Amino acid sequence: MTASKPVQLDVARIRADFPIFQRTVRDGKPLVYLDSAATSQKPVSVIEALAGFYRTSNANIHRGIYELSEEASIRYEEARARVARFIGAARSEEIVFVRNTTEAINMVARTWGASRLRAGDVVVTTVLEHHSNIVPWHQLAAERGIVVRFVDIDDTGRLRLDQLETFLRNEPVKLVAVTHVSNALGTINPVREIARLAHEAGALLLIDGAQSVPHLPIDVRELSIDFLAFSGHKMLGPFGIGVLWARYELLSALPPFLGGGGMIRTVTTEGFTPGDVPARFEAGTPSVADAVALGAAVEYLEAIGLAAIRQHEVSLLDYALPRLAEIPGIRLYGPVGADRAGVISFTLGDIHPHDVAAILDTHGVAVRAGHHCTQPLMRRLGVTATTRASFYLYNWEADVDRLVAALREACRVFGVAG
Repeated sequence: MTASKPVQLDVARIRADFPIFQRTVRDGKPLVYLDSAATSQKPVSVIEALAGFYRTSNANIHRGIYELSEEASIRYEEARARVARFIGAARSEEIVFVRNTTEAINMVARTWGASRLRAGDVVVTTVLEHHSNIVPWHQLAAERGIVVRFVDIDDTGRLRLDQLETFLRNEPVKLVAVTHVSNALGTINPVREIARLAHEAGALLLIDGAQSVPHLPIDVRELSIDFLAFSGHKMLGPFGIGVLWARYELLSALPPFLGGGGMIRTVTTEGFTPGDVPARFEAGTPSVADAVALGAAVEYLEAIGLAAIRQHEVSLLDYALPRLAEIPGIRLYGPVGADRAGVISFTLGDIHPHDVAAILDTHGVAVRAGHHCTQPLMRRLGVTATTRASFYLYNWEADVDRLVAALREACRVFGVAG
């Protein structure tokens, strides 16, 4: 019995759901948005969920004994439950709302790390990581004397799992902290295999899912991970809302992250007792409207289907990579194969990536240029920066054509020859 293919996306219909694609840029040019790895655009349903909450349901949650507050509380917790189902969590209480992936990883470092790690303990991360999955561990190393080890990549941009195995075999590794999908190369790391290796060595596994949760079907139990961090704004949701997921038994054993209102059971002049999970990690007034809008984003993605989104991005990669490879002076970074997401980083001759991006902008093509918050990776690649194009469900082949044409114009302007 053969598996059914994901339904092909109706990109024209999808784009009609996104108001931003109705506008023009740079003297009337249609917008080509190729920066979804930085932030995604928002469909009408998400925009309306955010605005609608403020129009009809705006109240603080959990403590108001009146209809508006009760309604806001219900909508907030419904969003939590929807996100839990979206990633295969066992229960909604395993979802902690935070501002973004960075805050989620810092929460793990400042709760689990600060309470469990001792001098000499090892945290293993990789050269592929966003700074958000490096700096918190460096901070703990400076404060507590833990050791941070880095797994290298090979020349294709894939992780050296043999190095990870060596660290796990020979050192007191307590945590492996790794990105699921590289924001700079698009490398999809083998999370199930990494989880097996980490757990066999008695270590926990934290996954930075900022670039995977919006693009790939995710089931945290099937992946056998311990912590997952991701951001709402990269998955059609608003800025200011993100998620930390962890197994309930892990969360319930951790101390609070911040202190204040909402995270307590009792407070006296002598001390306090923290509340239950997840309240103990959501001190103060949360981003209620943003959580509601994130729930709407999840609903939109579920209606499209993550398998279909993944297949669409693979098709765009298959269309884009050979055409980009024909451009004079271009160097493409990252693996070629099934373990690559819809991210393409490149350099173009001796042109600075910022200048490349500036030329593309004159053609209405929006890309990212810089080190992408991955300076260790840039050093490993021997560059200071790259230009990056990244795809999502609303991109189509016409966007690739515009990108290629603009890059050829950049070659002409800067005199890059094949």
